[in-house]
Amino acid sequence: MKNFKALRTFLLAAEKKNFAQVARELDMTPAAVTRAIATLESDLGVQLFVRTTRQVSLTTDGAVYAAQIKPALDALEIARRDVMNANKADEGRLRITAPVWLGTTILPTIIADFQKLYPRMSFQLSLSDELVDIVVDDYDLAIRISLQPSDKFTIWRKICAIPRILVAAPGSRFAALDHPAELKPDECLAHSGESKRELWVLSDGGSTINISAGRGFSANNGEFLADMAAEGLGVALLPGFNIADHLRNGRLVHVFKEWSPPQLWLTLYYPPYQKLPPRIAAFSKFFEQQLPADLHPETGFI
Repeated sequence: MKNFKALRTFLLAAEKKNFAQVARELDMTPAAVTRAIATLESDLGVQLFVRTTRQVSLTTDGAVYAAQIKPALDALEIARRDVMNANKADEGRLRITAPVWLGTTILPTIIADFQKLYPRMSFQLSLSDELVDIVVDDYDLAIRISLQPSDKFTIWRKICAIPRILVAAPGSRFAALDHPAELKPDECLAHSGESKRELWVLSDGGSTINISAGRGFSANNGEFLADMAAEGLGVALLPGFNIADHLRNGRLVHVFKEWSPPQLWLTLYYPPYQKLPPRIAAFSKFFEQQLPADLHPETGFI
């Protein structure tokens, strides 16, 4: 940092061409500025300034040196500020990835309220239902709705469980079936991140059956699948937040009520920090505190 300060002093002197002004801006004495420049010249073995009684000006070597080191010094200054801000709870940048539904319904209010408390915080938010690699893609935090985590290379924190249910259009033949084994594979609508097939593992508390969904239709968006099920295309297995409105207005009904899959988890994922940076810990705590309190299998967040 000592060399960094000397180089900053040199660049400011190159800009101002006045050692006394540099001293005032950097809270140094004029003698300290002169010594810093002289030491730098001695280390480099070249003269950087021509000094007269009225002003100082760069030599050719000084001008070349200033032009070459300025981009590097600017980058170091940005990195220094970023690292310092990263360790403050009330300042810095947060890069977050979150599911589309969460990002369009719950996150706007939470982030707006958080910024009212910490106005110096900035956010970069990416909405995707895909499970992005938060380390490779340089995210500070991922909010995920998924099955129980198995990732060994990140750290995570479970916030709450999110039940899922099987739904179909009322009056459709699917609503009259007694057992999910009666479903044909192409009547099971798959919720797949890559629009591929999905394995439904269903249990009635005693027996378990596996159903391969998505032979006839799959999509990577739960709201779209809910609409397709409401149109009578088949049965969908979705979390409550995707189907809450449809259930309330009667466009969908809960089918095979005795059968349920493993619950999803609402989870916060982090890169493998030894200790969470204060700004990330502060937002994580605020996020958990501000989530709607109640979760119901058939209505989602209420």
